[in-house]
Amino acid sequence: MTSYVRYSPDLEQPFPDEDELVRQVVAAMGKANQQVADKHRHGLRDAHAKSHGVLAGELRVQPGLPAHLAQGLFAEPVTYPVIVRFSSAPGDLRSDQVPVQRGLAMKVIGAPGPRALDDGFTTQDFLLVNHPTLPFGNIAEYAKLQGILEKQPGQSDQQLQLTGAAARVAAKALTRVGRPLPPAVETLAAANDHILGETFHSMAALRYGDHVAKMSAAPRSANVRALTGSHVDKKAGESALRDLVIDFFADNSAEYDIRAQLCTDIDRMPVEDASVLWPEELSPHQTVAVLHLPAQDAYSDARRRYADDVLSFSPWHALEAHRPLGSIMRSRRAAYPASSDFRHRFNGVEPQEPSGIEELPA
Repeated sequence: MTSYVRYSPDLEQPFPDEDELVRQVVAAMGKANQQVADKHRHGLRDAHAKSHGVLAGELRVQPGLPAHLAQGLFAEPVTYPVIVRFSSAPGDLRSDQVPVQRGLAMKVIGAPGPRALDDGFTTQDFLLVNHPTLPFGNIAEYAKLQGILEKQPGQSDQQLQLTGAAARVAAKALTRVGRPLPPAVETLAAANDHILGETFHSMAALRYGDHVAKMSAAPRSANVRALTGSHVDKKAGESALRDLVIDFFADNSAEYDIRAQLCTDIDRMPVEDASVLWPEELSPHQTVAVLHLPAQDAYSDARRRYADDVLSFSPWHALEAHRPLGSIMRSRRAAYPASSDFRHRFNGVEPQEPSGIEELPA
């Protein structure tokens, strides 16, 4: 019988100089925010600035979950309204021909229960990326990543495409001889595939009620599973991903499995190092809910403005039952509000956290 690690605050072990490292990360993000805002004369997110689709949907918690999975938001077979935003990782508006990591952010509305922070909200956000680990997996390494990201606003799309191509060549060569990938190579060697066919991961751990888990969203319906590995046409233009999402949802619905991979071995599945891939042979991904996205206009101007300028997504918009864990997540507790405050202040837009799906424009 599988034994799942019980959640305890003692599972987290902060770095001795963590406060200073977080301060450095927040300062670097602020500098990058300012550079990009000056470039576009508009404030953007410090990461995942470019959206490709904004959708209304439902999170359908599965009935009959066993006790280890029927936890927190997933304790009862309830259907919740959600807002989903597809995006690209850079904190700048890059061509979709630049192969970078992609994101799926899901905001669950009406999540009941005690909050991780006393924010007065009723939302539960899950921020997922199409890579299972964060190569810069702790706050010390993450501070180094910010140094790389700070340089990107001054680089052209062509330079980033060449850097990505070189990283993919290096990744193939290192993989062929069984060598581990340096974090920078792993970060930059993304493929450029159809965003709706991707599997998205939380990369870092979070509390899962009585346990600890990483979350993911994997294509469930045949129409999005068929898109996995489908390359983006090089002639499709700079907004190729937005166009693909709009075209798909004009006539189609989609479903994704929302999965939890529970921690069974805190040494081999650490919470303080998000660069470590949790082995599936120790604990498989288990479906706990289905994300249903019906056919709709996935990118009206009103929705783009609402999702890009008004909304904020944060792993700390969370129930206590899904408290973010590890140094990367703890750094986001300070970093995300700082970035959000800058964006809203620069654009003169009042932030809003939805309490009902009707607040998402058509």
